[in-house]
Amino acid sequence: MNFATFEPVYEAILADFGFDRAADERARDLAADLATPFPPDRLGDWEGQTVAVAGAAPCLADEVALARDADVVVAASTAADVLADRGVDVDCMVTDLDKNPETAASLTREGVPVAAHAHGDNVPAVREWLPRFADEWTLATTQAAPVGPVRNPGGFTDGDRAAFLADHVGAGELVFPGWDFDDPAVDPMKARKLDWAARLLRWLERRRGEAFAVLDGRREATDAALDEILGDGGDREPDGA
Repeated sequence: MNFATFEPVYEAILADFGFDRAADERARDLAADLATPFPPDRLGDWEGQTVAVAGAAPCLADEVALARDADVVVAASTAADVLADRGVDVDCMVTDLDKNPETAASLTREGVPVAAHAHGDNVPAVREWLPRFADEWTLATTQAAPVGPVRNPGGFTDGDRAAFLADHVGAGELVFPGWDFDDPAVDPMKARKLDWAARLLRWLERRRGEAFAVLDGRREATDAALDEILGDGGDREPDGA
């Protein structure tokens, strides 16, 4: 996704959470110093494939078959561990290093791509863990403007970033095992982040002209929030993208 297209949503996220853009940029710059370029084709051939974007909600344990039957599996955070425990290999992991960085580092050493995200609240983790990753299999990402080897395919939480990444490299159908926007076990901050994940997935759904079953029953509310941010034309790239 072109950053100019994503930026209004990014600015709305910053305003809603009170996050510091300069802190995101400092984290991005640190990641840029530690990372090396990652060509998109290193992810593999996802063009036209059914991609399972596996979330880390407890329901993933009951929805493993949806991932197993997909052509490509992208796991958000601890979903990688849940799937591995059930014999499902992941083709990519997306993480901001807050829960299971050991898994992410191990995957890169096994030749599995990991999209490692740098933001204002995880600078110590970026500094500690990115040097432990195999450079060749590490895609550094940011929610700010991309710089050097650090990319921004779109998204905010690990899960919706995984979906935007899949879209970025030409995925066909997207399916969503392990997602629960109404998980009662999460804290209020996580609940707000899940609300944003739903909005971002709805934006992606609209851009793709696809219907994600995970959004059934949520579209009206997410559309109202998105339209306030994006206005007309928010589902299109600007000229020259």
